[in-house]
Amino acid sequence: QVQLVESGGGLVQAGGSLRLSCTASGSTSSTYTMGWFRQAPGKERVFVAAINWNGGSTYYADSVKGRFTISRDNAKNTVYLQMNMLKPEDTAVYYCAQAPLPFYSGRYYERDSTYTYWGQGTQVTVSS
Repeated sequence: QVQLVESGGGLVQAGGSLRLSCTASGSTSSTYTMGWFRQAPGKERVFVAAINWNGGSTYYADSVKGRFTISRDNAKNTVYLQMNMLKPEDTAVYYCAQAPLPFYSGRYYERDSTYTYWGQGTQVTVSS
């Protein structure tokens, strides 16, 4: 069983930055794809970013391209989401997730169903 714990959320003004972290424990391995999703109040959970097992490939939702950066440190079993130039519409609960394969083709990265384990989420609030 894998446990994922997110941290780093908080309240920030528009234009500011935050870095989210997600640390895995339990039956961990570095050969997994990791993703970040977010869910705003009253809306469905949506894909934000994903990274393959060795960090060689990254994927972003159009809404965050150029502002967010996903990275990972396999020695620490941790994946990061650096969020810059934050906007009020980025306000949401952010979830990290782990998928069972080291990489995927096509747009499988964007699908909830691709991921097996989920963290509890961390709140990000961006004030205008």
